[in-house]
Amino acid sequence: MDPIESIKPWKDSSFAMMLEAQRRGWDIYYMQIDDLYMDNSISFARYSQLKLRDDNDDWYSIIDSGHCRLDEFEVILMRKDPPFDLEYIYCTYLLDQAEENGVLVVNKPSSLRDCNEKLFTLMFPQCCVESRVSRDPKLLMDFINTHQDCIVKPLDGMGGQSIFRVKKGDSNTNVILETVTHLGNSQTMVQRYIPEITAGDKRILLIDGEPVPYALARLPAAGENRGNIAAGASTRGQPLSDRDRWLCAQLGNELRKRGLVFVGIDVIGDYITEINVTSPTCIRELDSEFNLNISAELFQCIEQRISN
Repeated sequence: MDPIESIKPWKDSSFAMMLEAQRRGWDIYYMQIDDLYMDNSISFARYSQLKLRDDNDDWYSIIDSGHCRLDEFEVILMRKDPPFDLEYIYCTYLLDQAEENGVLVVNKPSSLRDCNEKLFTLMFPQCCVESRVSRDPKLLMDFINTHQDCIVKPLDGMGGQSIFRVKKGDSNTNVILETVTHLGNSQTMVQRYIPEITAGDKRILLIDGEPVPYALARLPAAGENRGNIAAGASTRGQPLSDRDRWLCAQLGNELRKRGLVFVGIDVIGDYITEINVTSPTCIRELDSEFNLNISAELFQCIEQRISN
């Protein structure tokens, strides 16, 4: 995961998972991406063994540290936030070796590589708004001119970074496309704008392909088009709609097949806009609002997989 000293424990989903694992009597070993290394064909890591407290001012202690083989663990939860760069990919290769030797890695390393959080949505065209992916600004401009009102976003961002709303005839369109495509060198997604964003960008969590029955709607701040908490959105919990459940049903089998045990989908109106596989969030917000324990459901699934 990312540095534990920098998290916000009252809203951090990885921390919620660790608290639940500790409640179940599991030993918690914490590593960052630069702690992983390989000797010959074996993956190792430096680790810190942790004791956790649900205390917003003092939430962890290091009780031991050392080095070990990754395949000595029963389960590794890969919760490193994007950017999804080459270092992230290299890390998944090291996790592959542990998985090959019997460790359950959540989520499956090869699927983390294969399932770009924006491109993966296009495997389910029945669930998606009209979209185009290209590094050619002209092709992107043609799409904008056709659909009049669009969202432009990079394939590797998170937290609403570098997301633009562009309308046909906007004098800034060329510079926006140059910026997001890095002058035609980076694949970029453009989607038809979904006006229902005013009612919120819903985060729905799925465990082994089955949805948690409540979503967290993230409502854009005044003057914003982005429903990201990092971009100032407010939140409101709500039960899943029939359409939400239908969307989840379209994904469930594929998620299970790919070993994507814990996933968060973003839904605006009737459409999935992203499938988050790296480090989905919103556990603590939903737990608090609806008296849930989503991490307990996740670890029940993990324990069943280990025992089978």
